[in-house]
Amino acid sequence: MFSKTGASLLPELFEHSVNFIMSSPSANSELIFYINGKKIVENNADPEEMLLAYLRRKVGLTGTKYGCGGGGCGACTVMVSRYEPLEDTVLHWSVNACLQPICSLHGAAVVTVEGIGSTKTKLHPVQERIAKAHGSQCGFCTPGMVMSMYTLLRNNPQPTMEYIREALGGNLCRCTGYRPIIDGFKTFCDVPTCCQNGEKNRQCCMENGNSHNQESDISGELFSTDNFLPLDPTQDLIFPPELLLLAKKKDVGQLCFQGEKVKWIASKDLKDLIKLKAEYPNAPLLVGNTTLGPKMNLKGMVHPVVIYGGNIQELRTIKWRNNSVTVGAGCNLSVLKDTLLQGIEELGPERSRIYQALVQILKCLAGKQIRNMATIGGNIMSANPKYDLSSILAAVECTLHIVSNDGTREICLNEEFFTGFGKTALRPDEILLAIDIPHSKPWEFVSTFRQALRREFAFSIVNTGMRVVFRHDSNVVEHLDIFYGGVGPTLVKARHTCTQLTGRPWDEKILAEGTQLLEEEISIPASAPGGQEEYRKALVLSFFFKFYMQVLLELREREVGVSNLPLEYLSALKPFKNEVPQGNFSYQLVSEAQSTSDPVGRPNVHQTALQQATGEAVYYDDIPSVTGELFVSMVTSTRAHAKIISIDASGALAMPGVVNFISAKDVPGQNRRLWFNNPEELFAEEEVICVGQIIGAIVAQTREQAKRAAEQVAITYQDIQPVFFTIEEAIEHQSFFDPKRKLERGNVEEGFEIADHILEGEMYMGGQEHFYMETQGVIAIPKGDAGELDLYVASQHAAYTQEVVGITLALDSNKITCHVKRLGGAFGGKVMKIASLSAIAATAAYKTGRAVRCVLDRGDDMLITSGRHPFLGKYKVGYKNDGTILAADITYYSNGGCTLDESSFIMEKALLHMDNGYKIPNLRGRGLVCKTYLPSYTAFRGFGGPQGLTIIESVLHEVAIKCGLPAHQVRDINMYKDEKCYTHHKQLFSPHDMVRCWTECLKKSDYDQRLLYIQQFNAHNHWKKRGISIVPLKFGIGFSKGFYNQGAALVNIYKDGSVLVSHGGTEMGQGINTKAIQIASRILKIPMSSIHIKETCTGNVPNAAPSAASFGTDAVGMAVKNACENLMTRLEPLIKKHPQHTWQQLVVEAYCQKISLSSTGFFMGPHTSVDWEKSEGPAYYYFTFGACCSEVEIDCLTGDHKNIRTNIVMDVGRSINPALDVGQVEGGFVQGIGLYTIEKLHFSPEGVLLTRGPSQYKIPSLCDIPPQLNVHLLANADNPHAIYSSKGIGEPPVFFGCTVFFAIKEAIAAARRERGLTDSFSLSSPATAEKIRMACEDCFTSMVPQDKVKSKPWAIKV
Repeated sequence: MFSKTGASLLPELFEHSVNFIMSSPSANSELIFYINGKKIVENNADPEEMLLAYLRRKVGLTGTKYGCGGGGCGACTVMVSRYEPLEDTVLHWSVNACLQPICSLHGAAVVTVEGIGSTKTKLHPVQERIAKAHGSQCGFCTPGMVMSMYTLLRNNPQPTMEYIREALGGNLCRCTGYRPIIDGFKTFCDVPTCCQNGEKNRQCCMENGNSHNQESDISGELFSTDNFLPLDPTQDLIFPPELLLLAKKKDVGQLCFQGEKVKWIASKDLKDLIKLKAEYPNAPLLVGNTTLGPKMNLKGMVHPVVIYGGNIQELRTIKWRNNSVTVGAGCNLSVLKDTLLQGIEELGPERSRIYQALVQILKCLAGKQIRNMATIGGNIMSANPKYDLSSILAAVECTLHIVSNDGTREICLNEEFFTGFGKTALRPDEILLAIDIPHSKPWEFVSTFRQALRREFAFSIVNTGMRVVFRHDSNVVEHLDIFYGGVGPTLVKARHTCTQLTGRPWDEKILAEGTQLLEEEISIPASAPGGQEEYRKALVLSFFFKFYMQVLLELREREVGVSNLPLEYLSALKPFKNEVPQGNFSYQLVSEAQSTSDPVGRPNVHQTALQQATGEAVYYDDIPSVTGELFVSMVTSTRAHAKIISIDASGALAMPGVVNFISAKDVPGQNRRLWFNNPEELFAEEEVICVGQIIGAIVAQTREQAKRAAEQVAITYQDIQPVFFTIEEAIEHQSFFDPKRKLERGNVEEGFEIADHILEGEMYMGGQEHFYMETQGVIAIPKGDAGELDLYVASQHAAYTQEVVGITLALDSNKITCHVKRLGGAFGGKVMKIASLSAIAATAAYKTGRAVRCVLDRGDDMLITSGRHPFLGKYKVGYKNDGTILAADITYYSNGGCTLDESSFIMEKALLHMDNGYKIPNLRGRGLVCKTYLPSYTAFRGFGGPQGLTIIESVLHEVAIKCGLPAHQVRDINMYKDEKCYTHHKQLFSPHDMVRCWTECLKKSDYDQRLLYIQQFNAHNHWKKRGISIVPLKFGIGFSKGFYNQGAALVNIYKDGSVLVSHGGTEMGQGINTKAIQIASRILKIPMSSIHIKETCTGNVPNAAPSAASFGTDAVGMAVKNACENLMTRLEPLIKKHPQHTWQQLVVEAYCQKISLSSTGFFMGPHTSVDWEKSEGPAYYYFTFGACCSEVEIDCLTGDHKNIRTNIVMDVGRSINPALDVGQVEGGFVQGIGLYTIEKLHFSPEGVLLTRGPSQYKIPSLCDIPPQLNVHLLANADNPHAIYSSKGIGEPPVFFGCTVFFAIKEAIAAARRERGLTDSFSLSSPATAEKIRMACEDCFTSMVPQDKVKSKPWAIKV
């Protein structure tokens, strides 16, 4: 066998007890490490300081981003290299800088995105390829993606697709949909002819996907690889020789770092570690910091002493023995996985069953960065039942080697080792040294199962480790171990079940009795943390059934036992394979007559993609601190509805660094303002109306001091009744905001009378968190001159922020200048709430006379700013036998939260989209916004459109079921198809291109053939089912409030010929600046490289509309065009007079002739409006059309699902930039996948948001993207209304996520039909694993008792 080292893991020193009390080191040690090849020496290293903060604030390297602070998003990924003496080599690790204490970096080399390349010197190929493949939109996640890939290439210059998938599994992106990122990175694969990604007969993922296009003017190539920089590993930073010498130095002493509150001691060797643990028994032993780190960062946990053991060789040693492998407790999970894979290869399948099960878990446990940091010992000692390793390690009877000052001992890992949540049976002074994991024995079978909110990078809901040993050559159980995690506060062993089943043959009787015993033995109360008690109980039984089948299959292969296992059951044993997304895309090329220098219509790269990929792109919190800058942290309500009795900030004000506490009394202008006749308070003054409402703010010298002090502000409340949170409760209390809206076409009652059938039902859609990668914030800088104030703000609507700050400070807008360089994602969430945050920061700046920075951490951002509105649609529909809908009456209820915000406009948009693409002659919709005691819901991409559209799609889906017809047939028969049609609000439009999208999508998705295949698949698979769904789309573009439909721009030409464009739009990843430059380039007939857009600034373009409603390019593009045309009109006489002049010569000549080289541009958009009394009016500028088809597969036993394939055909008119438009379609669709399947917000019965970070709230990651994601832009489509016949595209694709939802519903229906159940059933959105599993009713779900006595639930449905 192979060995990592020959050293024994249990040195002789432990044969005798060691009795030694050491003296505490006093002086601070010298911390030596390197960053990007530069030596760093810290004499006063702070144990509480993480590498992320150190890089950003002390070194000034802001390319590494803050996304969550808990290792859950990958935005802060860097590479850490260390010399590994056990292997005598330098190892490179991608890690989360937010969890890496700087004190742990002694002797390490850190490389950040700035260290591998820049636009000023030389790009690294990774940076170039992600940018040129259009893999960077808002750019906030891009440095993290780059560093994950860079680290992979340092370890493996020619990676496989599987390596790339694994490397990026810990990085989240909210903009792109991941496909273009993969497209850029897969060019590093050294497999040009063979696809490594999946099934046979698929097109290779290395191909660009244009082989299917026969038309000469259709292209499937969005970028060319011809001129890519080659990867040259010799150009990478070397590991500093000084660190190599330092690492090989003998007798390295103990390191000690003393901070303000924490002492860090790094032991010099194992003996020293044992002594330290004896002296400081309550000090945590830290190696990876993936458990302790989030608690320190997110919960403010402080340990006076921390002992670091990451440099102890014995903790990292792996030793293969005859019948086991002994793994050092400090071995990280990546090394463990690679070691076990090597062992599997050498041992063969029978002896490595345990290792195969462990590898299966390790592949989906956390992300690559966390696995590189987390250790097997830390996973066990964390004693968290949601961590997956303990259940399987306990099931296979691993042995733990424990050391202490008293010597050594060995204990078996079982349920008794875990004495409580986060607690083990070890004494405080004991250390877990190593774990013995046995080889498998001949008649021993092992399985492990887990189900999580997401297949990868998510804590499990329930996990299990199961092991059975049979008597030789028989099916009689000799020994059985079943362990569950996630069903109690600690690991649970089904001890009684195991005892009862021992000695029994493995047959149908053991299955029946085993499930019954487990149902009786495992109990989960409704109030258990995490909720989902019935689902978790069902998983307990389903996992046992899977184990039963797995073992039965193995026994049958050995020709032991006679129990039958139907062939259609076998697919339940095959886990879903995670694949990287590939895709075909197509768009229409520009006319051959178009000048090659004209960039409009071409797939140009996002204008700042390279700067985003190098970390040079500046976001608001990347701006260097101003001298004397302070930080503000919000003090928020902990009650949902209460009177404020008193506010005592004295304790907070006495804390170090605290400068001030501000509240309503400190506002120089208005604390309360009216928003469409509804009051909005900046600071709650007398009464709080939700948990998370801002009551005051602490101003301090650092963000840590401000955060800490904010928690010490004492507020006394007196609760007020009523208090309620749900839509149903609001209906009961008749608690609604005004106005209540209604739209009506035809005569609904008459329609019901002539209908063959009447159907009544309801559809609920949950809310959604924006989860933009960059959290909200602002820097307020008082200028000290006439009260002037500069705001560097993350806002989609700078003019509104300016207005609110002016009202708050009683300051004229002409003295307030808002600057917006770019946003790290926004999606509607940075329109309203950021204005209030800016006003608070401005108030703090006004009061202190100093610059004030506000940066919300992820938890506060989610708590304070809220997200997409939950909706409930109640409907009554009349239809004919052929599925034709004659009448529909739908009442929409939205949960608006505690203040109006934009809720009434969002409800209006839902009502205006309630017809989607269907001509329902008699249609009535009512909209009521519920007023509850939750944080106020706000704008989110789609702005009510997805909710309105989904509920009518649900109606059609249910009608199809009742008629016994395919859903696509019912959709088709009800579709608008006349050349001229009127919407239900009497707006004229032509559905011609919508019908074309529908027809093309049916064809490109091969819908009929796939439907037949799915029927065959479902007939041959009992526990796995597939479904498919296709929907059309008609989506209104522009603001229904007509005054917002305007755009303005300012274009300046300088004497050197360069051009500066300013406009009122905000760049947030959608590419508005890139398109504006393309437009300017066309009009001015100069290269795009000569045109620059610096920022959005209220001082340049006043009174701008928000960048929203998919209208940004329409408004801004027309304004830029207008300004450029004004300039060209002025230059026209000179051009005619001097036809040979270069552009610069023309400009100089114009200057000399005193011709103005500056022009404003303005676009007065359409007057849109709706007369709600008459139910009529042109609500939108025009409509964007599309169609989408998705296929999914579900696991009926767990509720897990896999998105298999999606085809989208989108009408974007004549695309200004096909690459950007395809990116918007894909990104919007993937955000929709999250909305309709995995993104679920949880509120406690007291109205407290429980999902406040990526560990609890899951957005789609790489594993959620369909392996085949095909996007086609409709050819020969025109739009006479907008700039160059293009169409707005930002919002519409989000709705297409509903195709996954309805495909899941079809798959569930197939399962239910097979079980003799009705295929008409309730399924609310999102279709989480819990809902899928519980809807697939079977013998196991029927065993789970319903909660008859309704105890207080863990979470409520708002």
